[in-house]
Amino acid sequence: MSQSKFYTGRGDDGYTGLLGPERVPKYDPRPEAYGTVDEAQAALGLARASGCTQRTGQILLEVQRHLHPMMAELAAAGRAASPFAGSMGAGHVEQLEAWISELERETTMPREFVIPGDSTPGAALHLARTVTRRAERLTIRLIHAELLANDQVARYLNRLSSLLFVLALFEDRAATSQDPTLAAKE
Repeated sequence: MSQSKFYTGRGDDGYTGLLGPERVPKYDPRPEAYGTVDEAQAALGLARASGCTQRTGQILLEVQRHLHPMMAELAAAGRAASPFAGSMGAGHVEQLEAWISELERETTMPREFVIPGDSTPGAALHLARTVTRRAERLTIRLIHAELLANDQVARYLNRLSSLLFVLALFEDRAATSQDPTLAAKE
């Protein structure tokens, strides 16, 4: 049997390695959390590739770069003196908040529930938002189980989901040249 560069077969027993020597069941809360952040990462890539505006694409690429160290921190959660601890800080959260403030000056908050689908980029961003919300819930589970001390990870994911909502509205408006809630009523 030849050695593959793309798989090891070590996970065939239902266990996966964390950063360090520990192996845990694949349903352990740590792989659940970092795996869901990985899903969010892929959903952000889909949104970026879906024809979004250059401005949104630049924001999403920067966010995607933030998620790699976050996944490492989640994979090392519960490990004393992890070199990955503190990957997310208050400055990361503040950057998301600054983007939200900037975009909300140009975007109208809908008065009704938003039904995703007014544009391909907007729908992709709504998908990324929902995956990010799930990642946030799983991260909070790690915090409550005292496996993750850095609450900035959960704050980042919370603000990221808000940013993705605003970006989805922004992209819908850019695609339709009008307020998406008005387009739905016509």
